[in-house]
Amino acid sequence: MKALVYDGVETLGYRDVPDAVAASGEHLIRVDAVGICGSDMHAYLGHDARRPAPLILGHEAAGVIVGGDMDGRRVTVNPLVTCMACPACAGGRENLCPKRQIISMMPREGAFAQYIAMPASNLVTVPHDVPLAKAALAEPLAVSWHAVRLALEALHPSMEKRALVIGGGAIGLAAALALNAMGAQDVTIAEPNTARRGYLIKTCGQNAIEEASGDYPIVIDAVGYAATRAAASARAAAGGVVAHVGLGEDEGGLDVRRMTLQEITFIGTYTYTAQDFRDAAAAIFDGRLGALDWTETRALADGQSAFADLRAGKVAAPKIILDPWQI
Repeated sequence: MKALVYDGVETLGYRDVPDAVAASGEHLIRVDAVGICGSDMHAYLGHDARRPAPLILGHEAAGVIVGGDMDGRRVTVNPLVTCMACPACAGGRENLCPKRQIISMMPREGAFAQYIAMPASNLVTVPHDVPLAKAALAEPLAVSWHAVRLALEALHPSMEKRALVIGGGAIGLAAALALNAMGAQDVTIAEPNTARRGYLIKTCGQNAIEEASGDYPIVIDAVGYAATRAAASARAAAGGVVAHVGLGEDEGGLDVRRMTLQEITFIGTYTYTAQDFRDAAAAIFDGRLGALDWTETRALADGQSAFADLRAGKVAAPKIILDPWQI
């Protein structure tokens, strides 16, 4: 099969690799759509030791099952594989499983390929009227759905559901959509990139600004750099909540003194539970997250140029979807 392989810093190769093989309890899936995630970009830049070269990246996938008793079923893929036996899994917090694995991270190859194999429990059936390119957004939408759910659960009931999202990429936009779906009607996205900000306003109908001022009961940091953490801790209202979902860099930024004196809750959020993934997928299927028409599709064979364009800030759309079968 063909795959896009991370070969080293800012180097991707499109070539033949051994065919994916389904183990016992798994299904072989023909990948029809796979998104480029920020974590893929971190690996591409050599910033993720968990993703050493050579490795097939990509974990935001949807496709069709090939063979077996579910042959032909259209599915979106939850890429987080867990033990299903530990206290975290038993408690419905699979994302905290100590044995968790995610495709595109050693030892599991990713979905920038024509086929992948996944456990049946990681697959969600996609209705026939939902395009697979849209279904592939379930993974990034689930990340944001999980972060927003935790933020709203932590918000004091006396505070209004008014929110600032820092970062207008796919995770930030998805957070804004999840906030709307969960009852927050006053949502602002801070996005410094002029082209992306314009895209968010004109194509996505979002209230997007260059830099935020004032304070907000809910702040979602969808970037995760020291500068965005500094902005998050500065913009959170007294008694408010900061949900940190970005993984841009490890250290710096938080004004811990202000957060302590103003009793601001800080929540680190990672991926999603299996229920969050199913809930986000259902919200896609029933239209609660909008048209989801803010993607750009390219051939998997052109993956190197797609990553280079993202690196150079040339892509206005929040998400690039790669098609392994496009010529």
